[in-house]
Amino acid sequence: MNFSIEIGPKTDLATLPELKDVYITMLPGGDFKETANQAVQLVKKGFNPIPHFPARSMENEQQLKEYVSICKDGGVKQALIIGGGREPTGKFDSSFQLLETGYFEKMKIGIAGHPEGSPDISDSDLKKAMQDKKPYADYIVTQWLLDPRPIIDFISKQTVPVHVGITGPLKISSLIKFANIVGAKNSINFLKSNFSKALDLLKPKDPNDLIDKLKDHTDHFHIYTFGGLKETNKWLKDNNYA
Repeated sequence: MNFSIEIGPKTDLATLPELKDVYITMLPGGDFKETANQAVQLVKKGFNPIPHFPARSMENEQQLKEYVSICKDGGVKQALIIGGGREPTGKFDSSFQLLETGYFEKMKIGIAGHPEGSPDISDSDLKKAMQDKKPYADYIVTQWLLDPRPIIDFISKQTVPVHVGITGPLKISSLIKFANIVGAKNSINFLKSNFSKALDLLKPKDPNDLIDKLKDHTDHFHIYTFGGLKETNKWLKDNNYA
């Protein structure tokens, strides 16, 4: 199995686990240069960085071009192209518009997948967006989920590899909070139906059960740590994943 991990532009690189693929976020209001510079530093340290390119956070085409150039000049070979959950700050309002620019030529391209839908876009628009983006995509990274059924159904319909989003070890109460944010309705119901006791809600849950149910459908898992990098490192080592 292959694992990747997601960090922020200011994460201390000395704390990273021994995983080759490292995604770097660019959150709404963030500085693209911080994400680009973190990616370049990761290249120097022997990692394969995958910076986020959120369409709605790009102020204009010149900024996008500069962002891509810094990354390419620094040896970055891969990118995750996403819409980004915010109102557009410039002319870009979809990841498809970024892909159409041609700036990502010769880079390996990942796009976002939403097996349980997205709070930022209707299901019908989401389906059309996926159809539009697929010709540009080398693979799909999904939002993090906990219910295996919609993930397996989603994977069965794709023509490119699917990297399934999972979380590192987190308390159930924290998982419910983050699931509400990303609009993972099925996963919220799955959590509530499987962990009804208050005591269970306070116990850390690792993704081993989910991985076991999905390993026959995908070889790739993408870890969202939500700041719990230390716990994720321990879990990876304890399971001989890193």
